[in-house]
Amino acid sequence: MKSYDVIVIGSGCGMSIVEEALDRHLKVALVDKGPYGGTCLNLGCIPSKMLISPADRVTEIQESWKLGIDAEVREINFQAIMERMRKSISDAQKEMKQGLSEANELDFYEGEGHFIADYTLEVGGEQIKGKQIFIATGSRPLIPPIKGLDEIEYLTNETVLQLNERPESLVIIGGGYIAVEFGHFFAAMGTRVTIVEMADRLVLSEEPEIAALLKTELSKRMEVRTGTTVEEVRANGNQIVVLAKENSSGKERRLSAEKTLIAVGRKSNADLLKPEKTGVELDGKEYIKVDEYLQTTKKNIFAIGDANGQQMFTHVANREAEIAAQNAFGEEKQKMDYRAAPHAVYSYPKIASVGLTQAQAGKDHQILVGMGEYMGVAQGEAMMEKDSFAKIIIDKENLELLGFHIIGSNAPILIQEVINAMTSGGHIHEIIEGLHIHPALTELIPSTIRNLEEPTDHQDSSHVHS
Repeated sequence: MKSYDVIVIGSGCGMSIVEEALDRHLKVALVDKGPYGGTCLNLGCIPSKMLISPADRVTEIQESWKLGIDAEVREINFQAIMERMRKSISDAQKEMKQGLSEANELDFYEGEGHFIADYTLEVGGEQIKGKQIFIATGSRPLIPPIKGLDEIEYLTNETVLQLNERPESLVIIGGGYIAVEFGHFFAAMGTRVTIVEMADRLVLSEEPEIAALLKTELSKRMEVRTGTTVEEVRANGNQIVVLAKENSSGKERRLSAEKTLIAVGRKSNADLLKPEKTGVELDGKEYIKVDEYLQTTKKNIFAIGDANGQQMFTHVANREAEIAAQNAFGEEKQKMDYRAAPHAVYSYPKIASVGLTQAQAGKDHQILVGMGEYMGVAQGEAMMEKDSFAKIIIDKENLELLGFHIIGSNAPILIQEVINAMTSGGHIHEIIEGLHIHPALTELIPSTIRNLEEPTDHQDSSHVHS
């Protein structure tokens, strides 16, 4: 049995820990079943955004009439778009393999490992032991127990990347960020899309008024059915039939499409590791339990990224890797702080959020809420962003930023100013005292702050003061 100073399981966010350990001249083992680079590079962020970018261009052209431009999309080369995405992944994998082959003091174990005893793993028939172990095993699509699902061929956010031909029609089961992003992509490509979501709104983690506007905008290009539960799926020739029921009325719906995409969420891969064999506990949803230092219930074993389920975003996982490495190798311990951890949804329109929602903030704080419309600033009006808006939640007593939420053009870029402010000081003056270029869309942020007021029972984008 080989022994190592450090074992890293997973080649996504875990790679930064591998590099840190090698820089410290530690003996390192990397365990990974593939594909190299983890979920983000191969199956998530990177490939999906390479598809969404052309979808954005198509949708912008289709909506250019509102700016007085008569334009049309003459042709979409679906196969070329998919091949470009796959080539990018392939090139990145080759580069990563090259780097692994050249690394000194690193042993690479390709395969699915699992624990067999304390600090001991088995990979491909070999046993290895580590003084410190980092679990970065990522996640996989969550497959719901829908009748008939195991009898049909369905797509997930992973297998959909292998398509070469555009489906004429697609039913997406689920209404989270994966569902609305792929709904946007396929609708832009010309597919007839239907989204079916069991909850009463899309993207449940977002503010209700943001979810409402997203549904309104998506419904212009596809069919969106919220409050509808899928009960059964079945094959019918070259079609997939989806049988669903409206939750409120009990009315049955029969939907038919060439393909169906399952997008109800992600599940941690931690269970595949058999972590109980080394004293690592899972929570009720099978994510690995970690403390604020990202250490598991077993000393010197850390869990980062999707494996711990804290916030399943690549940028958060990368920060967790930095913190975990510091806590394992450094002298001073550092807590992981999620208060200013942002996320974005690359639908159309785009969404970006950081911090608490109004409902979350209202539980522990006396709050003020502000709404700001894109049309309330000159550049937003120039772009004809008629319905897009931002929302801020602050602590009424100390004016601390608690949450900020945007839906509209450039939302993931615009929110960065708020993220920086929340990280550096957390006070609205961090933003207000800075000069903002006029006219620029960034004026939306201070404009939203200037509209702060006591929250109403029903706060929505119409509650904006000019």
